[in-house]
Amino acid sequence: MKKNLFYLFALICSMSLFTACSDDDEAPDYSKVIESEMTGNYKGTLTVTVEGTTMPSEPQKIKIEKAGPSAINLSLANFSFMGITIGDVELKNCVLSQNGNVYTFTGTQDLKVDALSCTINAKGTIANSAVKVDMDIDATVGGLKQSVKVVYEGTRLTGSESSEAKITAFSFDMSNEANTIVIEQPVINEDNTITFRVDEAKVEENPDALKNLVPTFTISDKATSSVESGKAMNLSSDVTIAVTAEDGTIVEYVVKSPTKNTVMKFNFDEWEHPEYGLGKNNALLPNDIWASGASAAGFLGGVLLENEPIGENTYAAKMTTFEYPNAANFLIPKITSGSLYTGSFDMTPALPPTNDRLKCTSFGVEASRLISGKPLFFRGVYKYKSGDKYLDASENIQGDVIEGKKDECAIQAVLYEAKDADEKEVVLNGHDINDSDYIVASAVLADGTEKEEFTSFNIEFTYRKEYKVGNEYKFAIVCSSSKDGDRFKGAGGSTLTVDNFEVICE
Repeated sequence: MKKNLFYLFALICSMSLFTACSDDDEAPDYSKVIESEMTGNYKGTLTVTVEGTTMPSEPQKIKIEKAGPSAINLSLANFSFMGITIGDVELKNCVLSQNGNVYTFTGTQDLKVDALSCTINAKGTIANSAVKVDMDIDATVGGLKQSVKVVYEGTRLTGSESSEAKITAFSFDMSNEANTIVIEQPVINEDNTITFRVDEAKVEENPDALKNLVPTFTISDKATSSVESGKAMNLSSDVTIAVTAEDGTIVEYVVKSPTKNTVMKFNFDEWEHPEYGLGKNNALLPNDIWASGASAAGFLGGVLLENEPIGENTYAAKMTTFEYPNAANFLIPKITSGSLYTGSFDMTPALPPTNDRLKCTSFGVEASRLISGKPLFFRGVYKYKSGDKYLDASENIQGDVIEGKKDECAIQAVLYEAKDADEKEVVLNGHDINDSDYIVASAVLADGTEKEEFTSFNIEFTYRKEYKVGNEYKFAIVCSSSKDGDRFKGAGGSTLTVDNFEVICE
């Protein structure tokens, strides 16, 4: 019923509900007081009561202009109510009467449109730079009588007030347990919508989680908002936040109910022995999804991969580029990059007659083993330290020193087609993991420079081809302690440590 009555009120307003206020041919001249104390913009609130039920007040701005020596016009530009824009509403040629320092005006309007008929009685006062307008509306809609009362109260602005009404920042404090379902912080879009993502599995575990999210936001200086920052917000559906500037300008933002996404997580806390030992520290690999070239260098005395303790029973994966001290033949490159990737490793292609070390790495596993939909973001944390001496061993087996060159790390995720046009299995290796025609999407770390402390990354997947539900794909996460290690370039001792990998899927 309330909604119907609102639309009744909206219809009345859109039909220019006042054509004129009371008139008096012999009214006194109030020009001086009108011009000095009345005309201007007013900032206030509009309160609607329907059949005795009062709705929450809405911020509203009005304008008063001089209409004559003893009359004024009142206008509500871009009038809106309950998030719906009605248009301009005007009270024209309202004749003033004085009682001390209080000026009053009245107006009456009868209106009949289709099944609607109503009588609107308005009266208002202006005093000490404040205006109040009371509108009583007796309406009949389809034979049903309804009573609506509208009250506006506002104060005159000086003209120096700010008109800025923005939400300048909006986020969720992840130290608050209520916000742990959030997997991507909100984005304020150009259309004033605010969007973010949550973990679908956590929402399924606790259906009420969306009703208890606690956002923190900031607004323009001297502005106010219809919703308080730092309070629980029910985001199981969209929420509108009205920001009112100091001068009464209103801008509405809509916080959209979040998109629910699946999340693949891997934190390297549980490891299993690989097929080959990984050198003197016997570092461990996590299950059969992950692989490394470290096993090939273990018998040479290099430690290319190990689990690094970072807390009580928590570990990260640490990769180190190995400089072999006595490179003497094609089987032993001077520089071998530490690596960790999803896929498998086989030394056979490096042996005669193939002598192709880049084919030892088979990147990617069946995508469904890691993800459950279209990948959108790849994120995690890493830290990196470059070795002191950069070598290029791509041509010279002993390696040429490149003065002034600093090593960089590489981290990326790649989605590619699992079969070719003839339905044969596709396996990407060191030759084509970056530029194969079978690649559908990739998320590549842009900054591989040194990071002393763990640094977060959140990379959006860039799509080269359309993702098709039901198609067979492989998914590869590839990490290297030397970005150009596949070309036997890097610095011995370069160290990359990674942890807390996540892939956000649609």
